[in-house]
Amino acid sequence: MKIFKPVLAGATLRGRAAACAGAVFGIAVTGLISRAVLGADTGLAMLLAAPLGASAVLLFAVPSSPMGQPWPVIGGNVISALSGIIAAHLIPEPMMAAGAAVGLSIAAMSLTRCLHPSGGGTALVAALGGSTFASHTWAFAFAPVGLNAVILVATAWLFHRVSGHAYPHRAAPPASLAPPPITEADIDAALEAFGEPLDISRSDLTALSNLAIENAHRRRTPQTAPLRQRPRHRP
Repeated sequence: MKIFKPVLAGATLRGRAAACAGAVFGIAVTGLISRAVLGADTGLAMLLAAPLGASAVLLFAVPSSPMGQPWPVIGGNVISALSGIIAAHLIPEPMMAAGAAVGLSIAAMSLTRCLHPSGGGTALVAALGGSTFASHTWAFAFAPVGLNAVILVATAWLFHRVSGHAYPHRAAPPASLAPPPITEADIDAALEAFGEPLDISRSDLTALSNLAIENAHRRRTPQTAPLRQRPRHRP
């Protein structure tokens, strides 16, 4: 039964159930809005681009994936569709055009920093669509592909906001553990190693060193409130 265990860290049954619900919501809403925009008489193949199903897997099951963020989903699908159309126009042999479409889509997505897995499928659909997309040509990349992608990303944002997940994903700053406070014994050892007297008391030097450490810790943790100047004491 080990082969059926989740391969992703942190995957839970509850999380997968939420992903299923999100996919139902996202694809259904995308289809309904696309039909309203493009017209009810538009063929099903021109209402929902099939590779968007793969996008939905990332958006709702692995929303923290770099390949599932808004720009990769939208840009990756649109650019890949354009790559497929270009390949279909330039290469008469369908299988050669299919290979060129996927290769070109990977190159284009990599250059534009929007690598997205379903882009390969989008490129294939555009390259092999034949008569289904003949009357749409370049427009296919923007409707339904671009329109679908924008709506799907919007539904993912709404769904994750309601369900309490962060999307688009923003990595938390790395935890930084501050060293233990410096004591006067540490200052004595440092002064002995330094080898020269300083015009400052040991207690003030200890306080100043601890303030410097605290400030460095806060600088590496941007969300922490800035360090306030402490009141000066009179000798």
